[in-house]
Amino acid sequence: MHCPFCRFEDTRVIDSRLARDGDQVRRRRECQRCSERFTTYEAAERSLPRVVKRDGRREPFDEEKLRKGLTLACEKRAVSTETIDSIISRISRNTLGSGKREVRSSSIGEWAMQELRMVDQVAYVRFASVYRSFEDVRAFKELIERVEQDLAPEMRKGQLSLIADELD
Repeated sequence: MHCPFCRFEDTRVIDSRLARDGDQVRRRRECQRCSERFTTYEAAERSLPRVVKRDGRREPFDEEKLRKGLTLACEKRAVSTETIDSIISRISRNTLGSGKREVRSSSIGEWAMQELRMVDQVAYVRFASVYRSFEDVRAFKELIERVEQDLAPEMRKGQLSLIADELD
C-alpha cells in the first residue's frame, strides 16, 4: 500500500477491525518514511446481480445510488451514517443471497422500505412517497395512518410522531 502523503510503498498496519457489519476490514496504517497515519478499507470483491428496472432496462447494482436515496430520506433525521451503511450492507447481502443473476428494482425498493420502517417512520414515509409515486394526498395520508397503526409498541418509543399532536 502506497502512502497517500509521500507515495512511499512501505507502510505497516497498526490496527485492524471489522467495519460495516463485518463486510469490510478497517486498517490503520503508518508510513515507514514520513510517519503519517491513514485508514484503508478492505472488502471482498463481489459480483452483485444486475438490477431490472420497471421499464425493462438492466443496470449494475449501485450502492451509491441506494445510499443517495436513503440519505435523502433520512435528511435532518436522527439516523446515523453507520445505520445507513448497515442498511445498504443488508440489502446488498439480500441481493447476493437471492442466488439470482438479476434482481427487480422493486425488490430492492421494498427491502429499503422495510429497513427504514424499523429505523425511522418519517424516513420511511419520505422514501415510500418517492418510490411509490403517490398521485394524491389521500394515498399519502393512508400510508401515514397505516404506519402509525402498524408500529409495534416497543418501536413506537424511539420514533418521533409523524403528525404533530394537536395543542390543547
